[in-house]
Amino acid sequence: MFAFPVLLGDIGGTNARFAILPAPEEPVRLLPRTLTAQASGPVEAIGKALEGYDGLAPRSAIFAVATRVDRPVIRLTNAHWTIDAQEIGTALGLERVVLVNDYTPVAASVTVLDEARGDLAALGEARPAGPGTRLVLGPGTGFGAAALVPVEDRLAILATEAGHVEFGPVDEDEMCLWPHLERVGGRVTAEVVLSGPGLFRLAKALAARRSKPCPFAVPNDILDAAREGDGLARETLGCFSRWLGRFAGDLALTFEATGGVFIAGGIAPRMVDVLQQGGFREAFDRKAPHDSWARTVPAFVIVNREPALQGLSALVTYPGRFVYQSQGWARG
Repeated sequence: MFAFPVLLGDIGGTNARFAILPAPEEPVRLLPRTLTAQASGPVEAIGKALEGYDGLAPRSAIFAVATRVDRPVIRLTNAHWTIDAQEIGTALGLERVVLVNDYTPVAASVTVLDEARGDLAALGEARPAGPGTRLVLGPGTGFGAAALVPVEDRLAILATEAGHVEFGPVDEDEMCLWPHLERVGGRVTAEVVLSGPGLFRLAKALAARRSKPCPFAVPNDILDAAREGDGLARETLGCFSRWLGRFAGDLALTFEATGGVFIAGGIAPRMVDVLQQGGFREAFDRKAPHDSWARTVPAFVIVNREPALQGLSALVTYPGRFVYQSQGWARG
């Protein structure tokens, strides 16, 4: 159980977002966002976020962290921060600090997000999410994935490191591209190509295959250039969409996600139109001998701006509804 008010945090490789949940089922009060590169660590970032807050001081906290959460002191995968539950709790005078994988609350969020309210955008034929296992995944600074599995009257959240599995070519055209793809740690994983940095790697590889320089400096350049009709940028997004659909379909098979697949992260909401053009869904459904099953699985982009904070609010408000792995610290 959490003592209210509760400090909520979504800490990724690029951004740290914080909010206060004053009491169960009350609206979340968003705090200013911090770039992880602009603070020495979470204590400094939380202090900055709370500077303009005029409500009751938080008494406990739960943070979603973009890395494997297997101890109460962890280091971000794609940033320099170390997250120490006891250090945070002591510095802020809290009673309890809980750490979870960053996709644990994203999985919880799909129980409260609503397509009719504009939180979700359908990919392919519109179907309502079903009662079975639901899968959330998303390209951002890295690549996160988790499953929400119904077990009797509760929902078990299985956080994964699926982004770090190998990713390979499936046809001759992709095989010709593979020599040009940058390896990370000597590997091409899902995260290496299906992330913000991965989008940039893909553009560079497509340009190199044509013996041309890549005109982009950062991933955002590709998204902007595609809107202006740039051919390389549009090809990059089209390829990214197909590969994301393929991998999402593979994970749907792995978890038998009859309840639906939900794409989160910072990239997908900015290219919903590309994902809806057909390449994503075609690759998602191409799962012989299970094509007909794959076509029945609904898929959505989460366009709500703060799904992790909404999910953290659900975890705190309904502690008996969810089962999930966590680490943390408690005073005394």
